Amino acid sequence: MNDIALPTYKPKDFATDQDVRWCPGCGDYAVLTAMRKTVANLGVKRENIVFVSGIGCAARFPYYMNTYGAHTLHGRAPAFATGVKLANPSLTVFVVSGDGDLLSIGGNHTIHAMRRNIDINIVLLNNKIYGLTKGQYSPTSEVGKMTKSSPHGSLDAPMNPIATAIGSGCTFIARSLDVDVKLLTQLLDRGARHRGTSFIEVYQDCNVFNHETWFYASQKETRSENTILLEHGKPLLFGKENEKAICRNGDNIEIGSPKRDDVLVHDETNREQAFLLSQLFQPEFPEPLGVFYVNDNQPTYNDMLHEQVDEVKAKHGSVDLQELVSGSNTWTVTQ
Repeated sequence: MNDIALPTYKPKDFATDQDVRWCPGCGDYAVLTAMRKTVANLGVKRENIVFVSGIGCAARFPYYMNTYGAHTLHGRAPAFATGVKLANPSLTVFVVSGDGDLLSIGGNHTIHAMRRNIDINIVLLNNKIYGLTKGQYSPTSEVGKMTKSSPHGSLDAPMNPIATAIGSGCTFIARSLDVDVKLLTQLLDRGARHRGTSFIEVYQDCNVFNHETWFYASQKETRSENTILLEHGKPLLFGKENEKAICRNGDNIEIGSPKRDDVLVHDETNREQAFLLSQLFQPEFPEPLGVFYVNDNQPTYNDMLHEQVDEVKAKHGSVDLQELVSGSNTWTVTQ
C-alpha cells in the first residue's frame, strides 16, 4: 500500500482573488491571518475544507478563503454546517460569524449544534455590536450601551458566550483576542483537531461602531492586569510580575497572593471550574484567555448517526427510496 503524501501549503495558498472588503483597521483582518495560518498546517487538502457563514461583516469569510464555502441565511450557518458534515464526514467544517448572527437569530442553531457535538468548528467574532447594519446593540452589548437602536441605553443583560457553550455541552471551548494571532492560531489548530464541536470566542474590535471596546484586554500596557492566560496544569497567575492569583475560598472566587494554598490550578477537563472561570469579567477580575474546557471522550453526533445507519442497513438491507416515502399507510382513490 502506497503512502499518500499530505499536502504542503503556505498561508498565501488560501488567499483568493477577492478584495477583502472590511473597514481598514477591522479586527477581522487579524482573524483571517490566523485562520490562513491554521488551515495551512492542518494537513488537510483545500478541497476538503468548508467555510460556512451567516449574515454580517464576519460572514464574508468564505469569500476570502481558497476552499469550498457557503454564505448562508441569517443565523443558519450552524444548521447548514451540520448538514455538510453529515453528508460528507471527511470534510473539515468551519462556521465563522458574529455575535448578532450566532447568538441572536442563530442562537437556537448554535446551541443545538454544540448539544449534539457535531464535529464542526464554530468561531464567534464578538464585537458587541451589529456592524453591518451600522451600529445597533447586540446580544453581547453591555447594559446601558447607547446605540442607534438603544438611544437611552440597552436594558438587556448581555449573553455570556462561554457560559452558554458550557451549558450547551460543547466539548471544546476557548477564547482569544483578535490581535493575538499567535494564541488565536494555536486555539484554532487545537479546535480543528478536536473530535466534536469546538467553540472559540474571539474578542474582535469593530473600529467604526464599537471601537476600543476590548482595548482594556488587548493593549500591551493593560493586558497583564486585565487578562489571565489559561494553561492546563498551571496556577492562575496574572499581573506584570505574576504577583496576583485567582484563589478559591470555599464557593467564592477571589484575587489573592500566589503564595496562598488555595490558588486555582487550571484543569481544562474540569467543567465546573470552566464555568466558574466563565464568570470572571472586568473590572472585578481579569478575563481568561485560552482553553476553558475540553472533553475528548464524548462521541460525535456524525459518528453515531453513520453507525446507526450502517446497523440498520445490516439488519434490514437497503430499502427503495420510493418505498420509504410511500410507507405502508397509503390508499388509492378511485372514482
